[in-house]
Amino acid sequence: MTYKFKSKATGDLIMLDADGRRLLEIIGKDAGPRGIILPGQMAAAVQALEEAIGRQEAEHGALIDAAKGQGALPPALDEVPLRQRAMPFIDMLVRCAKEGADIVWGV
Repeated sequence: MTYKFKSKATGDLIMLDADGRRLLEIIGKDAGPRGIILPGQMAAAVQALEEAIGRQEAEHGALIDAAKGQGALPPALDEVPLRQRAMPFIDMLVRCAKEGADIVWGV
């Protein structure tokens, strides 16, 4: 399955199932086949995503520091960082909040 996020204020944003589901769970939305994010919910959604990004980056930074402390090579990320996955969605949320436009998927 893919998620196709749509809004009148932006172009469509298409994400693979795992990525779309992860972002919706972070912002506290049901990752079902259909849904809506209202403009009043968007600021909290952006904040939740930014906090999750910060946590992931802090965890990776701690792993790098620990490896350096042991004289080992820093670990590589096994996945695409959350920041890279979330930035297009954050941009959509910010733009839609400014214009007062809903974001929907599955409709």
